[in-house]
Amino acid sequence: MRDYYDILGVDKSSSPSDIKRAYRRIAMKHHPDKNPGNKESESKFKEAAQAYSVLSDNQKKNQLQRIF
Repeated sequence: MRDYYDILGVDKSSSPSDIKRAYRRIAMKHHPDKNPGNKESESKFKEAAQAYSVLSDNQKKNQLQRIF
């Protein structure tokens, strides 16, 4: 499992707004509508969505920090 912070390109001390901004940047770049048929971009889009889902939810984020 890759580090979610690494996927979004942010530090572990990043604010929620920094995390959201990084996610939106990646999502716009790799969105399937902008890259039809590109499996690599689709994969990166899904990976970024998963990372944002965890890092934007304090409960999930705390569970992640206990694991690592």
